[in-house]
Amino acid sequence: MTTQHLNPPGLLSFPPLSQVVVSTANKLAFVAGQTACNAQFEVIGGNDYRLQAIHALKNLQTAVEAAGATVHNVVSSTVYLRDLTPVVAEQFIAALSVALDGEPFPSHAFTMVGVQALASPDVLVEISAVVALDA
Repeated sequence: MTTQHLNPPGLLSFPPLSQVVVSTANKLAFVAGQTACNAQFEVIGGNDYRLQAIHALKNLQTAVEAAGATVHNVVSSTVYLRDLTPVVAEQFIAALSVALDGEPFPSHAFTMVGVQALASPDVLVEISAVVALDA
């Protein structure tokens, strides 16, 4: 499987984002929304968007690996952020740069969506993803 990341001229471009991802994969995994909850449904990170985002990204990594892939196979994600503001978006982007034990989460196509609430009143971040798998 090969993946091509494109950032066409004239579109917003910054390291964690690829505007277009083209994959030759013929098998996909769809990962349900991952939050900062642990296996006991305890929210990790308190009321801190950056800390919750880091934990949600680590949970996403766990889910992706369960599908037999790595986070480098994530081609697209939708990020839901409660009460999205520019400051909240910046905190999420900051989390992307250190999410994997100090290493950045790989660049992929993603969309940030502001929502009023998520499944739990303590959850600030939820991330669903599409993963391209090797055949």
